[in-house]
Amino acid sequence: MEIPNSSLSPQPEREKTNSWWQVLLTGIFLYFIAVFVLVLTGNPNLFPTVVMLGSFLVPVTYVTFFYERRHLSRLKMSTTILSFVYGGILGVLAASLLEPIFIRRLDFTSSFTVGLIEEFAKILGVILIARRLKHDSEMDGLILGAAAGMGFAALESTGYAFNAFLQSGGSLSATVGVTLLRGILSPIGHGTWTAILASVLFRESRAGHFRINGKVIGAYLTVSVLHGLWDGLPAAISVIFSPGLDVFVGQVIVASAGLFILWLRYREARRLQLEKMMEEQRQALSLFDLEVEREKEMEDSLKV
Repeated sequence: MEIPNSSLSPQPEREKTNSWWQVLLTGIFLYFIAVFVLVLTGNPNLFPTVVMLGSFLVPVTYVTFFYERRHLSRLKMSTTILSFVYGGILGVLAASLLEPIFIRRLDFTSSFTVGLIEEFAKILGVILIARRLKHDSEMDGLILGAAAGMGFAALESTGYAFNAFLQSGGSLSATVGVTLLRGILSPIGHGTWTAILASVLFRESRAGHFRINGKVIGAYLTVSVLHGLWDGLPAAISVIFSPGLDVFVGQVIVASAGLFILWLRYREARRLQLEKMMEEQRQALSLFDLEVEREKEMEDSLKV
């Protein structure tokens, strides 16, 4: 009897292609070409192209980076793209509907309300996508969460860029500045927070159903607090640091905490993938040994 290779042979780890560098460099080149042509021609029809390139460049690169490091995951790129789209659109729409209801003015306290609302809004896209998936892989949740969070960040940045354009009286430099700043900061914000929450949500799933237990609630509150601190901590420490430096220090602290938690989730996701693969191999070997034993018993009975 032959041992089925698909069941027992370990799946080799995918080689990291690092094509995310190609995405980033190509996007940067196209972005500055678009800005140059816009300045050269003064054609207002190019403005949306410049804003979209600037807003989506880093989010797409970030998702590509994690997708290439999915290890043993069989998650499809098409599913990841859908999470990016649904997470972004549903997240922005839900946040736009809920924030005016629960937030009357922006201050340190209300920044945490913003965190609770937006982290809830972003995870809706992941849940919608995962309805038809076997959502029990922490790695899948991490990647889909990163995609949903970055979809939200890209659309939100587009809105901020358009708002900056209007408030500045049509200043291209103001629009480009907002686009670049939000693009650079997006990986340490929305994408990281939603990746953390979605990874825990997937890990805690059982029998194809999401479970909202203490660990999922804890992850939700953690990323909401990080989100709230991102918005509110600079103002809280402004009595210690000078203007500008308070924002830098506050965001470095929050970004470091978020990236560290995400790193822990990614390490655990890889470990769980290997454990699951080894368990499947042990089960396959057990079935194989049982089949061999049965065949031997049949041969012995025939000899008798």
